[in-house]
Amino acid sequence: MEPSVFLAVIAAAAMHAGWNAILKIRLDPLVAVVLITAACSAIALPAALWFGLPPLHVWPWIAGSIAVHLFYYLTLTGAYRRADMGFVYPLARGGSPLITTLFSLVLLGEPIDAQGVLGVVVLAAGVLAIAWRPKGGGFDGRALALALACALSIAVYSVIDGLGARSAGSPHLYSAWLFLLEGPCVLTVALLRLGPAALRPATGFVVPGIFGGAMSLSAYWITIWAMTKAPIGLVSAVRESSVMFAALIAVVVLREPLKLERLGAAGLIVLGLALIKLH
Repeated sequence: MEPSVFLAVIAAAAMHAGWNAILKIRLDPLVAVVLITAACSAIALPAALWFGLPPLHVWPWIAGSIAVHLFYYLTLTGAYRRADMGFVYPLARGGSPLITTLFSLVLLGEPIDAQGVLGVVVLAAGVLAIAWRPKGGGFDGRALALALACALSIAVYSVIDGLGARSAGSPHLYSAWLFLLEGPCVLTVALLRLGPAALRPATGFVVPGIFGGAMSLSAYWITIWAMTKAPIGLVSAVRESSVMFAALIAVVVLREPLKLERLGAAGLIVLGLALIKLH
């Protein structure tokens, strides 16, 4: 990976953690997602008009990505309703490459060397350490299940978008239409699940929504671009450094309790990711 691509993905990781922090504003998390994705669509509109329509063979990639992203948003917001950012975010981000690695090993029969196995073990230890609640009776089972389902969706849409952007021949064309169409789809799902009345409080949080949308769009646009410049797995691994930014945001911005075990667990996740993908 070129240094410029590496640094861009690190910046994307920080922005990704930032927009997830905005999901913890005083709104239902799904309503916050509606705000953020609406902002993404508005920002992407000029670019989509500039680049024009994607080729026909690209539309199935975009449709598949949106479908998986909807599942991602529902599981992520469901987890945030039950647990704080310091619990959910490292599980969702760290669990994704863990699921991908186990899938490759068990179902595809792809060989994993000793360093890869060590990476899986270290990553699993970090995931379990994040999830464990010794004073509260062990695992928060529902939040854990939602966060791991979210992790599965991340693994799936990362592959779809990496291949889709390559198929389009332009990561910018692909990203513009993905973001443009995702906002209305998220709004439709929220209206069906929550009803119009539940969305009214969002009018008081338009500015945070715009900032969150700008960070979300920038973070994933950079990631999609990077996946056309470097291996998808390598980009995905570097992007998961976001768990460390999330741990800092959770404590400094959201005023969640500083727990050294959480910081250590996030460090294990990052180390495991590096061992799995960077060898």
